Amino acid sequence: MIKLRAWKKSGIVFLLCVATALVAPAQTFTSLVRFKGSNGEYPSSPLVQGQDGSFYGTTEYGGANNGGEAFRISTSDRLRIYSFCSQTNCLDGGSPDGLVLNTDGSFYGTAEYGGVNAKGTVFKITPKGSLTTLYSFCPQTGCADGSFPIGLVLGDDGIFYGTTAAGGTNNDGTVFKITPAGLLSTLYSFCSQANCADGLSPNAGMIQASDGNFYGTTYEGGENESCGYLQFGCGTVFKITPQVH
Repeated sequence: MIKLRAWKKSGIVFLLCVATALVAPAQTFTSLVRFKGSNGEYPSSPLVQGQDGSFYGTTEYGGANNGGEAFRISTSDRLRIYSFCSQTNCLDGGSPDGLVLNTDGSFYGTAEYGGVNAKGTVFKITPKGSLTTLYSFCPQTGCADGSFPIGLVLGDDGIFYGTTAAGGTNNDGTVFKITPAGLLSTLYSFCSQANCADGLSPNAGMIQASDGNFYGTTYEGGENESCGYLQFGCGTVFKITPQVH
C-alpha cells in the first residue's frame, strides 16, 4: 500500500509544562513513551483528553498487527486499548488518524485503509477499547463517497465532518459529514472546477471556526500552472459551509 502522506521516522508522546512565574521562568520536559514498533509506530495526530482525565491517541503503524494502535496514557502509565487490523483483511481498519471525543464519552476517528472495501473507515471506540466500525468507504461505484479518509472534527451540530484524500466524483478527494450512528453524506468533491482551481487531494483534517464554517487545505490544485512535479498548482486553503440539517 502506498501511503498518501510522509511521516517522520520517530515519535515521542510528551507533555510540556511551562512555568508561569514572572521571575526566572523554567520549563520541565518529560518523555512519557518512546514508541518502538511493538507498542506502536509513528504517532501523527494530537492527543485528546478523555472524560476520565487520561489522554488518548493513535499510532499510524506498529502494534500487534502493524496496523496502528489506539492507546491511553497518563503521566504514570500507558495502556494499549485497541490494535487495528485485528480482523481478517483489516475489516476493522488500519492506520488510524487520531481521535475526537464525543459528548457520549466515546472517541471517534478514521482509519486510512482497511474496511470492507480496503479504502478506509470511520470508527467509534470506547475508553475501554470496544471498537465499532461505523462506515467503510467506497461502497459506491468509483468510490463516489470518497476513499482514504483523513481525520474528523466534531461540528457544533453534533455531527462529524472530515475529508478524504481520494475518491469522489473526480477521484480527487471529498468533504463529508457523518452522524454518530454512521450515516454519511458527501458534501463536496474536489477538482470540480476547471483545472482543479478548487484544489484536490486534501491532506489534513478541517477545523470549524467561530463563524460556523469549516476550513481546510488541499495538497494540490489552485493556480492553473504546474508546481514542481504537481500538475495543477501548489495547493489551496478552502472554506466550506455546513449543509442545513
